[in-house]
Amino acid sequence: MADPIIELHDVSVVLGGATVLESLTLTISDGEHAAILGPNGAGKSTLMKVLAFECYPLRRSKAEGTGDIPPPVRIFGRDRWHVSELRTQLGIVSAELHDRFVHGNCRGSITGLEAVLSGFFATQGVFGYQEVTAPMRERAHAALDLMGAAHLATVTLDRMSTGEARRVVIARALVHRPRALVLDEPTRGLDLVARYRFMERVRRIACQGTTVLLVTHYPDEIFPEIDRVVLLDRGRAIADGPKRCVLTADRVGALFGAPVAVDEHGGYYQVRVIR
Repeated sequence: MADPIIELHDVSVVLGGATVLESLTLTISDGEHAAILGPNGAGKSTLMKVLAFECYPLRRSKAEGTGDIPPPVRIFGRDRWHVSELRTQLGIVSAELHDRFVHGNCRGSITGLEAVLSGFFATQGVFGYQEVTAPMRERAHAALDLMGAAHLATVTLDRMSTGEARRVVIARALVHRPRALVLDEPTRGLDLVARYRFMERVRRIACQGTTVLLVTHYPDEIFPEIDRVVLLDRGRAIADGPKRCVLTADRVGALFGAPVAVDEHGGYYQVRVIR
């Protein structure tokens, strides 16, 4: 068995008096491409914050169990990380991060290259006191090229389409050459053709050896290289297994609260609502 990249053990998160994640246990191994699928309100955004160590789950006491209780969250076998160090191994691209770059105050003032370079410093742009080395620039250009965004190096974010800006933000996460990449609703706001081209880039990253964890509410984003799917509903994992066993009409319909038909073609699964 490959070493685990992500380990969640009985994770529960309560926000504003409401339980957002409840007893979630999940292990993602190195090289295992997986997807977490759930509707709005399933707890996906909170899960992203847990993985980024921006939100901390409740910890069980020993009185509630027997023997040693493992930490609720381990990333690459560790439960304590400095966030900047974690980013060098686990690239996380959340909807919140995308919005900060695409809609934030910096949008019109930084180029694609500067946005990617800022990944080395965990900042939103590059500032005069930060030393950008030649190897950093080389890796930033390589990350842009990997995402098919080399031509955006000198373009400011306010002149980019949503899809172009999304590729730049993911290049920012890839600049460290992380072992794993976590993507939260990566095709949000993209049209049909842009979604296809974008996901083909993600597939290429997966095929080149970077483990990909996709967090989404669109079943058709789950690309062929992903074989494992977890269904998340109101903070609980209600199904977890091979894609062909999990993405069934009964299970997907129950998850989204509507009768559906599921069709598979070339490793992609299309879901249609039945009227």
